[in-house]
Amino acid sequence: MKISIERAVLLKAVGQAQSVVERRNTIPILANVLIETGEGQISLRATDLDIEVVDRAPAMVEQPGATTVSAVLLHDIVRKLPDGALVELVNDARTGRLQVTAGRSSFSLATLPKEDFPVMASSEYTANFSATAKDLRRLFEKAKFAISTEETRYYLNGVYMHVAEADGGRVLRCVATDGHRLARIDAALPSGAEEMPGVIVPRKTVGELRKLLEDDEMQIAVSISETKVRFATPDITLTSKVIDGTFPDYTRVIPTQNTRKLEVDATEFAKAVDRVATVSSERSRAVKLTLEEDKLVLSVNAPDSGAAEEELIVNYGDDRLEIGFNAKYLLEIASQVDRENAVFLFNNSGDPTLMREGNDTSAVYVVMPMRV
Repeated sequence: MKISIERAVLLKAVGQAQSVVERRNTIPILANVLIETGEGQISLRATDLDIEVVDRAPAMVEQPGATTVSAVLLHDIVRKLPDGALVELVNDARTGRLQVTAGRSSFSLATLPKEDFPVMASSEYTANFSATAKDLRRLFEKAKFAISTEETRYYLNGVYMHVAEADGGRVLRCVATDGHRLARIDAALPSGAEEMPGVIVPRKTVGELRKLLEDDEMQIAVSISETKVRFATPDITLTSKVIDGTFPDYTRVIPTQNTRKLEVDATEFAKAVDRVATVSSERSRAVKLTLEEDKLVLSVNAPDSGAAEEELIVNYGDDRLEIGFNAKYLLEIASQVDRENAVFLFNNSGDPTLMREGNDTSAVYVVMPMRV
């Protein structure tokens, strides 16, 4: 194998691939990236056995071939090469080494046979559809903060993507929850997605997916089966196993009877919460909200470190209410608001609180209160 490729192009492709690779591996081949040549391009494939990324990049192929080399090592080398360099990769099957040359720099890297590299079995996808990167990014980015990190409830360790019924008809919905807060985000249902099975997309896959969704106008081809999900652009294909479990009935925890309405500038609210939470104890991070007519008082009382209080002018016309929340949860929910106003709907101090952006019901958040 002998190929020449621009440093910037190779760096982007290796960067995408190596982020999937687990740093600690008991199987040496999983630390490697599989480099294969095609017609005027190379493909780089990396996997951790749960996720597989294939990244294609244009290259001058002088001699076709394939080999595997340490993904992290190759990435580090290419990253440190000078901008604009032309990188030459030559695989010597006899010595089992990959020569990486750029200008006056030369590296000789150990390789492992391509035959040992595990390729994820292809799946029969039951649903295939296309969606814009902008829509998919909104669905996953707004939901992912609520993904649970608790390994015992593994079925909450991802984003539940499924078709659901909403007021205006059927929608493509993403939901995540950790039992303390919940995010439910809707988008228009793409053509071809009507029969898709509901799948739980793992946290790591959601993180990797971001790299495919940077260009708003890009159309992403989505394929879904009971066991796998695949997202593809012309250059990158991300295939992932889905979490084998049943997502709980989240509709039961979304309150429908909350009538006390608070409207507040989302940015001002987030900044105020952040300020008063400075003195809250690390353990509880509790912030108390006291609501009276058109006034919100945020307060923290931490016996060990001190107390803080801040008053905001808000739009509120109901009975006085005192309710406590974890400051971190409030900040994460407030930071999801893209428009000016956040609307909070309360029932009483012991019931879940609903939050949405203005009158938009396509993004709904629920947060559980805490005793303060």
